[in-house]
Amino acid sequence: MGDMGDALAHTRSSAFAHPRKNVSMLGIVSGMRVADFGSGSGAYALSIAEEMNDSGRVYAIDIQKDLLRRLANESARLGRTNLDVIWADLEVPRASKLAEHSIDVVLMSNMLFQVHDKKRVIREALRVVKTNGRIAVIDWTDSFGGMGPTKDDILSRDAALALLQEEGAALVQEFSAGAHHYGLIFMPEQHTV
Repeated sequence: MGDMGDALAHTRSSAFAHPRKNVSMLGIVSGMRVADFGSGSGAYALSIAEEMNDSGRVYAIDIQKDLLRRLANESARLGRTNLDVIWADLEVPRASKLAEHSIDVVLMSNMLFQVHDKKRVIREALRVVKTNGRIAVIDWTDSFGGMGPTKDDILSRDAALALLQEEGAALVQEFSAGAHHYGLIFMPEQHTV
């Protein structure tokens, strides 16, 4: 796609999903440890790092090394000291390199529709999230004029809900994540009320 295409795609995606507004829905506070699975160009990771006032840690995890390099450069340019980039194929067990039950919030934004083995990614999120932590899923509701996934690749809200529930997560909150996105927040089942 090239730099200009990536920038344009990021701008379009951000305009539809409202990263800053959505981060406010995640209950992020200073000192947390947050993993951004499929961080891409880093709009969410950077917003989370800023929200935490450079305390805690944000782990931006993606399979695209060029995007991680750009994110690391942007983070340094902005003076963010609490953001780490991790290259990983999250469909491989334990690939995130994060310790078990060490993360307060795992965010998966515009990611699940792209991976083949969605259950493995969800299992990795459940492995690393604290027993009282949260997993947030933000994804496309439709294919909007060729922006976002194709109609066949859309992971509907109901399909995402079913997948996470099958793997042992319980829905605790739902929120409007933008004009063409849904937002779901889960906790590991044993810690829901």
